[in-house]
Amino acid sequence: MKLHYVLTIAGSDSGGGAGIQADLKTCAAMGVFGTCAITALTAQNTRGVQSVYPIPQSFVNEQITSVMTDIKPFVWKTGMLATEDIIKTTASLVKFYGIKYLVVDPVFLSKNNHALLEKSAIQTLIEKLLPLAFVVTPNIDEASVLSGMAIKNESDVRTAAAKIKGMGPKYVVIKGGHMPRKKTVTDILFDGKVYIKFKSKFVKTKNIHGTGCVFSAGIAAQLAKGKSIIAAIRTTKQYMTTNLESGKKIKIGMGFGPVVIV
Repeated sequence: MKLHYVLTIAGSDSGGGAGIQADLKTCAAMGVFGTCAITALTAQNTRGVQSVYPIPQSFVNEQITSVMTDIKPFVWKTGMLATEDIIKTTASLVKFYGIKYLVVDPVFLSKNNHALLEKSAIQTLIEKLLPLAFVVTPNIDEASVLSGMAIKNESDVRTAAAKIKGMGPKYVVIKGGHMPRKKTVTDILFDGKVYIKFKSKFVKTKNIHGTGCVFSAGIAAQLAKGKSIIAAIRTTKQYMTTNLESGKKIKIGMGFGPVVIV
């Protein structure tokens, strides 16, 4: 049996619902071996993030180097990067190891608006990391920050996607889960020429903590298995709908529960 590998560079969630924990569980569920470099420790649960402890960039460097000198995953995925120095270190190592498949989930805020990235680091992420990305996966709020514009409808999504594409990534997929609720959720992929819609059923549930992590990790896992970006997104959306449906009646904690991995 041939194993496929992914390296996730992200923060740790003590509640187990997002970050490194969600990434590794998603990879395992998709039949991919996940490795990790932890960028920050967080004290958090389903009700929110209480505190964040960034890891020194030198140790993030050591973690990535350790994985790459042995296991050598060729697909990397980033989540919470916490500081400007960690972004610079990550970008430098992406170049050093010649990583072509980099999935960037631009994590800025938690669900209760706790900062997960220094404000001063957002421009660094745009300048240093986005040009190296194979695909960047912002939600509506993150796409608004990156593009510098309000996003209220599908036309705005397309305009924002074009602006973000101009920052250097090969693909941009803007997730539609934060748009006004309808019966479907529409994500839009832009490759610089064509806009492709991915529609899925809207699942009403409080178990939505970690959806962005699961989405980006799922895409990374599918890319590691040799899937195209379109197939990777389509498979991951189906996977997420299944998980959200399966977890509707499960209660974990007193706030926004995690996506239940099945």
